[in-house]
Formats: sequence, C-alpha cells, structure tokens
Amino acid sequence: MLSPLVAGVDGSPESLAAAAWAAREAERRGRPLHLVHAGDWHARQEEREIVGAAQRHLARRSLRQAEERVRAECPDLRLTDEQTEGRATAVLLKAADQAPLMVLGSRGLSGFTGRLVGSVALGVVAKSTRPVVLVRAGEEAADERAPAGDGGALTDTAYRDVVLGIDLDEAADEVIEFAFEAARLRHTRLRAVHAWSTPDPIGLGSGDIGLLEHSGRGEEWLGFLKAVLLVWRDKYPDVEVLETVVDDRPSTALVRASTDAGLLVVGHRLAERPGGPRTGPVTHAAIHHVVCPVAVVPFLK
Repeated sequence: MLSPLVAGVDGSPESLAAAAWAAREAERRGRPLHLVHAGDWHARQEEREIVGAAQRHLARRSLRQAEERVRAECPDLRLTDEQTEGRATAVLLKAADQAPLMVLGSRGLSGFTGRLVGSVALGVVAKSTRPVVLVRAGEEAADERAPAGDGGALTDTAYRDVVLGIDLDEAADEVIEFAFEAARLRHTRLRAVHAWSTPDPIGLGSGDIGLLEHSGRGEEWLGFLKAVLLVWRDKYPDVEVLETVVDDRPSTALVRASTDAGLLVVGHRLAERPGGPRTGPVTHAAIHHVVCPVAVVPFLK
C-alpha cells in the first residue's frame, strides 16, 4: 500500500482546513491520509494524571472533528489517526519524514489547547526534508476551483492555476517536479514566475555598467526560464505552462502572482545556518502573506 499523506491537527480552524485540503490531495494521489495530534504538556507530579486525562480528551476530540471534516470531503478515503505525546515540532517532523507530504494549518490556537502555532509550522517547514503544505482557515474546496466565465460560477472540475516561484540562480528539480505534478493532478495551468531586479548603480563595478544599458534583460531571463522548463514540458505534455518574469522583489512578485491561484509552490534550500535551520525571506513572506495554500519543497544544493 502506498504511504499516506499526513496532516497535523489540533482542533483549530486552520488545522481542520488543513485536514480537508490533505484529504482532497490524498484522493487525487490515490493515497491514504493519516491524522496526527501532538500533545506536549508539562505539569507537577500531583497534577499530571488530571492534566494528562484532560489533554487526551481534547486530543481525541480534535482528531474526531478532523475525521468528521475529512469524511464530509472524501467519504471513501482510507483514514487513520494517531495521538502522540511529545514536542509538537519533533513529533510532526518524525511523521513528515515517513510521508510524501505533510499538511499543516499555517497558524493554530495559541492557548491551552493549541499546538500548531505559527512557530511550530515554521519550525517544521525549516527542518523537514519532505514537502510541507501550509493551509489557512477558510480554505474550502470551492476556493480551489476556477471561475467559469463572466458569471463567476465555479466549475466542478477546473482548478485555479498552480503558481511556481522559481529562482533561476538555483532552480531545483524537486521543486519544479512538485509544481508540474500538482498541475497535472488538477488538470490546470502552471504559471512559473521568476523575479529579477534591475541592478543598483551603486553596487556595480566598473565592468558591470553595461547591465544598466541592456534593455533586453527581461527577455533574456524569459528565454532562460523557458530553457529550464523545456525538459519538464516534454515530461508533462498535458500541462499548460505560462512563463513570466518580472522586475520586482521575489516576495512581492509571488504574493501578487498567487492572488487568484489555487496553490503556490516555492523551494526551501536545506543548509546549515547560524542559529539552526530556518526559512529564507521569500518563503517566509509567502507563508505569511499568500492567501492560497503554500507548498514548501526542500532541496539540497
């Protein structure tokens, strides 16, 4: 049997939306779905039994709510669940390591029952060696559908575009393949976006001044982007691809490009950094400002 997709749940609206999104994705991929609740609490010895019982009850209720949401979305999906005690980030990273995809709410509850708070989601994204999708609350099935004509009605089969944010200085096969496969599964268009910035004269050396005079720099980037994606077009002939290059900051360009998207795909280079692994500025901005689900795909360079 194929390994399941995994969704982390904590009872928050964000995690319920993540479970529903994961169910639809699992169904598209023909895979089961595994729900994980991570319990991490500390109490004095005399209170541990009472606190533990209360937390187990809340965990079970969170899993039940998520199961009901999943069954409403995909009644025939193979579904399992797990309630695990431990630090949320560590538990979710362990679960993600065994799965083709981890799905989390982009934020969770911040009080006594909340486990998938923003810092946990960011921690999983920064350290996971497998793709992670972050979903906001209110991400319904209809939100993934594309408008049909001027009337604004949503079709039953057409999905909104998948947007791929691609850095041509380190274009990673893992990230590109994830985006093409997502578009193929949804039978929708893939928009590949590369952002470049006009050089600042202050930062140019004497031999670089010609860069400012090159009016066709955007066309050169577009040609490079098309060349990078050519092999993937051949591999995925049924996926319509639209390549776009913009003279803008990458974070700003991706937020704008994903306004009407069904999914944004970005890469995350796995590297040791001072202070430990963390997300880069573009990924960080996408997670915080993009409304549609964001898939963060790790790669090594």
